[in-house]
Order: sequence, then structure tokens, then C-alpha cells
Amino acid sequence: MHLEYYGLREPPFSITPDPRYVFLSERHRDALAHLLYGIGKGGSGGFVQLTGEVGTGKTTLCRLLLEQLPENTRIALVLNPKLSPVELVETVCEELKLPIEGKRGSLKALTDTLNAFLLDAYAQGLRVVLIVDEAQNLSTESLEQVRLLTNLETPTQKLLQIILLGQPELREMLERPELRQLAQRITARYHLTPLDAAETETYVRHRMAVAGCMRIPFSRLGMKALYQRSGGIPRLVNIIADRALMAGYAREQDSIGERLVDRAADETLPGHARYWFRRYGAWATAALLAVGAAAGAWWWQQRPEPPKFVPAPPTTAAPPAVDVEATRLEARLAEKPETELTAFTQLLARWQVDADSVSVREASRCAALVAPGVACLRGRATLEQLVRFDRPLILLLGKGDHPAHALLQGVGKQHVRLDLAGARYELARDSLSKFWNGDFVVLWRLPADIPATLERGASGSGVAWATERLKTFDGGAGAASPATFDAAFEERVRKLQQAYGIKADGIIGPETLFALSALDDAGPHLARTVE
Repeated sequence: MHLEYYGLREPPFSITPDPRYVFLSERHRDALAHLLYGIGKGGSGGFVQLTGEVGTGKTTLCRLLLEQLPENTRIALVLNPKLSPVELVETVCEELKLPIEGKRGSLKALTDTLNAFLLDAYAQGLRVVLIVDEAQNLSTESLEQVRLLTNLETPTQKLLQIILLGQPELREMLERPELRQLAQRITARYHLTPLDAAETETYVRHRMAVAGCMRIPFSRLGMKALYQRSGGIPRLVNIIADRALMAGYAREQDSIGERLVDRAADETLPGHARYWFRRYGAWATAALLAVGAAAGAWWWQQRPEPPKFVPAPPTTAAPPAVDVEATRLEARLAEKPETELTAFTQLLARWQVDADSVSVREASRCAALVAPGVACLRGRATLEQLVRFDRPLILLLGKGDHPAHALLQGVGKQHVRLDLAGARYELARDSLSKFWNGDFVVLWRLPADIPATLERGASGSGVAWATERLKTFDGGAGAASPATFDAAFEERVRKLQQAYGIKADGIIGPETLFALSALDDAGPHLARTVE
């Protein structure tokens, strides 16, 4: 019931993984970009180390990494590393689907099988990557065995690349003298820190929006308390925020403030953490919730600057950050989903066109009028031109005879928001050109008595309507007669066309009619709240 109370379609703070709710801070994006670069182009092999406190998003990054790996990559994923050296190599072979019947229990036989596979993969141009999650649980013997797996190499690269994901204890383990050989093979290290206050608020707003909430119920002080009590750790943000929503519903409070958040945190955080909170304050949250681990506490108290991903020499310039949303969209487009009718249904709904007055399939054919008083136009433009019109419209994505249809919902300074078959994507503006060549379809309201074309010499209701719209644009300067299409009126039309990037011929055709319609505040507009 608390979902309905706050206008939610589904729980926004479930701790179960759901790709729609993935939120990547700048540090997460940087870490993912470097992991992808290391696998896709690094080429040198060896070890990559990614550490972070419990709940900071290491497993989420691992999941995203698996979704975006190059096609020529073979992955062995070890999720339960509490294994003996022999069991570990067995697990790696099983993950790579190698035939090991009759070889189980024999470290030499298993290693020989794996080495033969690595050589064959190298000959085929394949990359092989071993990902070990919760690597701090590896025994010293198993870590040494992992190191030995990288001994097979060519003159230019290792044949097996290994990514170790773990808690801060992993860093301490690798500082032990007996593991110095492994530590020397780590080509890059990255440590994930919790979200800062601004990122925590953005994280909460993102999850609430995905769940359908139009108004964020957390007050300014409530949001501040949520950050302080969670320490910016996403998993704890989810737990506290979920309990706070239920508490707010039980008390019929539309606004969730500091007291409700504190009460929710007291009910959900471990008792030990609550005690230290009251005594020492909110700054110690992350350290206390790391189960008292000394390394975790030290890291939180020091609060270093966001870490840099440091490659071992020879250095290679890092690539620009990966646009995860663009990669996700690319994967969806590769599935060739049916999107046209969904996009037109959404666009008709934005214009509040009665479903009984028009067939969606007929509307998708984009005749000059798809319904009484509803015009349609197919065209080609730049994103900057479409932003000037400030109307939601359909972008045709992909190449070929059957492009995908995505609804352009909003445009921000750096990102655009698309809806493709009911799934939302927010990708960088620069990434859009990878999928879109400028083709669009738009609907707009147009009085039924407006002709398709108006030019010099015309008069009547069409010119009168255009005159009213132009007053919004230029204040009515130079209008000798409000209902006469004369030379002065033609010049005003040209100026409008120039402003909207339309061919300045002084003739009011479909594109100019759309521009005139866009001057009316009534009707839907593009969202400008895109990050």
C-alpha cells in the first residue's frame, strides 16, 4: 500500500539486482571504462584489482562488465572463491566448458588442459578473462595458484587476464611478503568509494523515477540524513530508504524528514553501528558497517581523493568514459525489437488523442492528418533543431529498411532521454549520432481548416492562425494586415524558418506549420530535467 501512497508502480529500493535501476556515479563509470579498456584493448594480460566496501557496487560493475564484453572474449567467473587450489582450477575449467572428466583432482592434468585451451584461444584471436568475485576469501595457496595460471605467455602478452574483485581486506592480503610476486603482476588498481552527498540524492531520485514516482517524498533534511546514516553506500541507502517509505505511509506523512530517516536507520542498521552513531556521529557510518574491519575503517576516516586508475608502465592513455546507456541501447537494438506501434501509441497519448478516434497502425503511416486536428510529419534534422521545437517526437534509430522507433522524451545539456519499447535510456548527446542519422517523425495539433501550404497572396483562417502564432515569435512587427500573406508577412515567415533551421523560402509548408505550432505553450514539451 505504501507504493500507491507515494505514486510508485513498484518498490524503488529493492536490493535484488535489476538493470533498470543501475546508477553509475562518475567513479563507477571510470572503473567500468577502464575494465572494458583493459580487456578489450589492453592486451598485456596480468592482474586487475578492483576493491571497495561492502555494498559500493563491485558486483554491479561485474554484471555490467559481463554484458558489454567484446565478442572475442571468453569468461570464467568464480563467485565462490573459498576453494582449494585444485577446486579453483576445476571451477575455471568448468566455467570455460573444458572437458575434464577423468582429470578431476589432478592439478597437473587440469592445468595442462587449461594451458592447451589458452594457446588455442590465442591462435583464434580470442581473449580469456578470469573474474574472481569476493577475492578476499581466497586462501594464500589459492592466490598463489591463480598467479601460476598467468605464467603461460607469448613474447608480447599473457594468455590469461585476471580481474580480482574484493573488499579492502584484499589489498592487505596482497601486501603480504609471501604474495609479493602476485602483487608485482597487478597492472592496475582501482578502489571504489561510497557516493558523495550529491550523488546519493541523484541515486535516490533515479530509483524513484524508474519506479514511477513524479515527486520525491524525501525533504532536504531527510535526504541529508539518508546520506549521513548510509555513508553513501548504495545498499544501505536502499535499506534505509525502503524502511523510511513504509514508516512515512504508516504515519500518513507525504514528506519524509530527518526524524523518519533516523528512525528507519535505527531499525535497520546493526545495533553496534547505532551505538557508535549516537556517540561519535554520522561520519563513521561506512567504517562501522564494514563489520569492524580495520582496513575499511582506516579508509573511511582518511577519505582520500577519488582514486586514479594507475596502469603499470609502459603507460597508455586512458580512453574516454564508456557510455553504459549507449552500450545497453546498442544491445537492445541488436535484438531488432518491434517498436513502431509502441512509439506511436506513446506519442498519441502525449497529445491526449482519444484512442477511439485513430488507429495506431494508421497513425504510423504518417499521413498529413492522422486524426481530426492531428498532423504528422516525417523529416530529417539535427538534435539542436529538434530541441528548438521542444516537442516529444519519434527518432528512427539504426540502419537499414526497418529502423527502431524511439520516443525522444527529454534533452539535457549533456544527455538525451529515450523510450524504446517501454524501456528508458539516458545516453550522452554525443553517443546519439551512433544510432541516429537525423530521421524523425512528429505529431502536433493543427486546426482542421488550415491548408497544407500557405504562400504570398493567401488569406483566410490559415493566415490568421499563422499570424497569431508569429506574434509569439516576433511580437507582430511589420504586420500590415493580420490576415493577409503579403511581402512583409513573407519576410516574417523567413525569419521564423531561419530560427528553426528550416529552408527559408517564405512558404508555409508542413515543417513551418510544425514550427508555428511549437510556438504554442499548449501541448507536451521535452523534459529538461535530464542530467
